[in-house]
Amino acid sequence: MKFFAFLSCLVFSVANAAQPNVLFIAVDDLNCRLGCYGFDHIVSPNIDKLAKRGVRFDRAYCQYPSCGPSRASVLSGLRPDTTGIVSNKINFREHLPNALTLPQHFRKNGYHVARVGKIYHQDNPTHIGTSGPDDPESWDEVINPRGRDKDEEDQLRVYTPQLPLPDQMCYLKAEGSDHEQTDGKVTDETIRLLKQKREKPLFIGMGFYRPHIPYIAPKKYFDLYSYEKTPLPGIPENYRSMVPSAALASTPEWPNFGTTEREARECILAYDACISFVDAQVGRLLDFLDKSGQADNTIIVLWGDHGYHLGEHGLWRKNSLFEESMRAPLIVVDPRISSPVSDCERVVEFVDIFPTVTELAGLSIPDELDGVSLVPLLKSPEAEWERPAFSQVQFRQVSGRAVRTERWRYVEWGEDGAAGVELYDQNSDPQEMNNLAGKTGKGEVMANLQKMLKSNWPD
Repeated sequence: MKFFAFLSCLVFSVANAAQPNVLFIAVDDLNCRLGCYGFDHIVSPNIDKLAKRGVRFDRAYCQYPSCGPSRASVLSGLRPDTTGIVSNKINFREHLPNALTLPQHFRKNGYHVARVGKIYHQDNPTHIGTSGPDDPESWDEVINPRGRDKDEEDQLRVYTPQLPLPDQMCYLKAEGSDHEQTDGKVTDETIRLLKQKREKPLFIGMGFYRPHIPYIAPKKYFDLYSYEKTPLPGIPENYRSMVPSAALASTPEWPNFGTTEREARECILAYDACISFVDAQVGRLLDFLDKSGQADNTIIVLWGDHGYHLGEHGLWRKNSLFEESMRAPLIVVDPRISSPVSDCERVVEFVDIFPTVTELAGLSIPDELDGVSLVPLLKSPEAEWERPAFSQVQFRQVSGRAVRTERWRYVEWGEDGAAGVELYDQNSDPQEMNNLAGKTGKGEVMANLQKMLKSNWPD
């Protein structure tokens, strides 16, 4: 009997060792302003290196360009209309008390599931050091780091004092080391968890707080950039009359919340500094995984919860349906998958993340999810893929819905476009400055895109 008991334990141990760990990295308000996404001036060597290890999805779109709704969608695998989360003030459990979340699914399948930092929505920086409106059912273990950045908010240089702190255009060139900052502590705590010996495989939801406002990073990261080489995007004359007013509603003090050009450029530089700071923390994490030998058995998913405006269209932050607000980085690394191509240009959705990670880990995919697994694209990034991306937003009482294909973005504001319509050709106008809605020769294109929109939001 002792022999069979030993054999049983050995079989369990081997099977358990074969199960991959999962490192699920969320970066608050990170847009595609990275070296691996074509922004050559951005110092992001570690995220760039991560992208080369797996697949960088070039056209990945969130379902709602705001932290709470987007994260609820990613973590539930459901679209905002299903979750009922269309603002940062709502907890999805109020609408879906029995929903199965991504980390909860891993927890039910034998993983030790931990959260370090921001994964579900937290008011940033208000909730730093606390769980905020977290979902306790998702985690076995929770760690809420707090760094000196939280204690030094009175030292911020603020250019929009009329706004609440989580929305202000402000920054701080911080004293001290990376380890003293909240995101440095997020990395330290994640490495500590990875060092612990466990009988169960590990799923860690690791959430960075930068580059979200307030833009705080150690001074050395600001020194990587030059104000003279940090331009503010231009706006054509009479631009406001060229698009529906709802399209610009996310920045009510238009443009750029009334800041001067110098103030806006300083904030862009500060945002870039925060990206490089977070990138350095990712580098520390990758170094540990490599040196400890865990990299060969760790699935890594890095994502920004939505895009982010830095003056494009005169807008700041998120909550628009332009490309800059909807598109966000998504990098998936599974060391067991080898592909000669590391970039995927197919249109994918953030609602696809849940089924993708689940399949990679060898778990069953719940039937009720709205997304589909991206594993076929991880294995063959150039494969055919016909699915569009659907996004929505509601700001100042006007709702907007968008569909994005590889070539087009089509947007309707209000019911059936009553508050305005937009159409952009990504091939000739990737900055989306020329609204083609209603233009001669675009009737068939618009009709097809309207049909797609209706397929996702039927009457």
